[in-house]
Amino acid sequence: MRKIDPAKHRARRRHIVHTAAQLFATKGFERTTTAEICKAAGMSSGNLFHYFPNKRAIFHALFEDDEEGAAGESKAERLARAQTSEDPWGALLEVVDLLTADAMDPMAPQLVMEAVVQAHRDPELDALLGRDNAREHAAVAALLTKAAAAGQIDSTLDPHATASWVLALVASLYTGAAGDPSFKPAEQLPLLRLILQRFLQAPPLDDAAPGT
Repeated sequence: MRKIDPAKHRARRRHIVHTAAQLFATKGFERTTTAEICKAAGMSSGNLFHYFPNKRAIFHALFEDDEEGAAGESKAERLARAQTSEDPWGALLEVVDLLTADAMDPMAPQLVMEAVVQAHRDPELDALLGRDNAREHAAVAALLTKAAAAGQIDSTLDPHATASWVLALVASLYTGAAGDPSFKPAEQLPLLRLILQRFLQAPPLDDAAPGT
């Protein structure tokens, strides 16, 4: 039995996933065929099925947390590390940058919208996306709680409800780019950060200066 090189196996899987992503983003999941993925990836169907059992598994892999960043950490590990920071406000902004990073890829917004459509038909994908959302929400809520305790943000804000709004703003970078070709997430990210700063660090209305 031939010994499998784990590093080469992971690299080959990533190649297939990234190749298929281009097709999914331009044609959609349903209209992309396995034969087209094989042709674009430069391999036979038999070779492809050595790495993935079917087309849907490839699509799922796009949203699984197996990609490592520059520091060799997965997204889950980076979210966990952010929650240990002694500067929760700075860590929150880093998490926002982490969660919006994929929006800078021209393919990502279309893939996210396609995932939303497919999740209604695919309980396994729906569960996968739900776990990711829950993990992101928990990390943001934890950082908001710590930032409020440290006096870095408005302590009257409910951290769980506020975390939902933070993630909604993050999602707007993806939906904006998917629906409007002129919308550039990289250009909008500084404004998103400014909105968060002014919202989260604004004083309660009772403490605001008269006339404001």
